[in-house]
Amino acid sequence: MNLPLHYGVLGALEAGLIALLIGVLCFWLWNAVCHRANAAMGHAIGWACVSAVILGAGVDLWNMFYLGISRLESPLYARLALKGIHDPDGLGARVVLEVAGALAGVVIGWQWFRKKSAEGTTPGGAEKTDP
Repeated sequence: MNLPLHYGVLGALEAGLIALLIGVLCFWLWNAVCHRANAAMGHAIGWACVSAVILGAGVDLWNMFYLGISRLESPLYARLALKGIHDPDGLGARVVLEVAGALAGVVIGWQWFRKKSAEGTTPGGAEKTDP
């Protein structure tokens, strides 16, 4: 993400919280777009998840993928590959928390910004329950 984050678990938690905020914002945006386009809520949730993961964890996911496919046979290549990564020791934890934060942000955004259906709510705001 190119932000000056801490190292280790604290940096992974910071990155996960940033991804959570990105997830909420992505759902808000896609919900508005899909509402105007008369698309289903599933489209908004799906595209929000994809865009939140790409924006929130894209760089670290790419670094993890690149380390898996690049040839690190010599110390020079290994040093060059690790030079551009902020915290190579905590890369896996950071990727996991970024993806989880992005998806949790979409779920939180869905809970906050979804429109209640006319059948599922009463005029007072309480949801109907079947006996």
